[in-house]
Amino acid sequence: MAEPTTMGIPRDGQEGGRKPSFFGRSEIGAAYVLLLPMLVLFGCAVVYPLIDTILLSFTDLRGMAPGKWIGLRNYTTLFGDSNFRAALSTTIVWTLVVTALSVGIGWGLAIVCSLAPRATLVFRVMFFAAYGVAETVSGFIWLGIFRPNTSGLVNAVLAGIGLDGWTNAWLGNVSTALWCLMAAYAWTQVGLPLMTCFASIQTIPKTLFEAAYIDGARSTSIMRYIVLPLSMPGLRVAIFINLLNALRAFDMIFVLTGGGPVRSTETIGYFMFRESMLQFKLGYGAAATVVLLLAVVVISIPAIIKRTAEAT
Repeated sequence: MAEPTTMGIPRDGQEGGRKPSFFGRSEIGAAYVLLLPMLVLFGCAVVYPLIDTILLSFTDLRGMAPGKWIGLRNYTTLFGDSNFRAALSTTIVWTLVVTALSVGIGWGLAIVCSLAPRATLVFRVMFFAAYGVAETVSGFIWLGIFRPNTSGLVNAVLAGIGLDGWTNAWLGNVSTALWCLMAAYAWTQVGLPLMTCFASIQTIPKTLFEAAYIDGARSTSIMRYIVLPLSMPGLRVAIFINLLNALRAFDMIFVLTGGGPVRSTETIGYFMFRESMLQFKLGYGAAATVVLLLAVVVISIPAIIKRTAEAT
């Protein structure tokens, strides 16, 4: 006599005909077990130092001497410090200009490269390679370009075309140091916007361009109403990441100017380094670090909320 079939009804101990997992019925429990090593590592490498830095910002710790709790005194002193206020304004200018330059140039290059994707492959790889190079290495490259004598590339070119009067100590002049530094750093950040915007442009259906050309649309209209809106996903990613990179920039500033001349290129990140590592005011430097952290959080939260809303 034939055994009765279940006709698709799950057997005992199974869900939907699948065998129970090694961890039992709870897949959430299995996920936590697998994530546990990474969570421990994240806690030790990120969460603990973060909490320790915040607590340190409420003390007057200097060098190896034990510090004592002073509450918000570091923060009140910080915002009354003219050097910190100057570093804060420099950071704002630095972040906005570097992000605008790198993303604008990267988006423009992405449009050009999208016209001939195969022919520009090597060009795109070269620019993205510059993004992957350590900022310290890039800093030494630009140090050679901006040298004050004619051994520097910029001055050598100017002298070679008869513009000797335009030669300058580019990184030693208060009026030019920050702009040269921003140009150098923006060059290192162009690769990411180039790749993200290029990827977004490549996803635009070719039929949209064909329909626009048939309707007699101008190139400016195509750029405004087709390319720009549909490349926004890649553009948003590039703006977000380059903003954060600009806020935490340190290596290139350290190599090229060391925050000078006369602290004219000192950002909050470099101010934190100077106060903590050179002046040994660890509590005061930690307070500057917390201010920088808050700036990063303010920028990050809206982007995270938007991405989460889009995902749901």
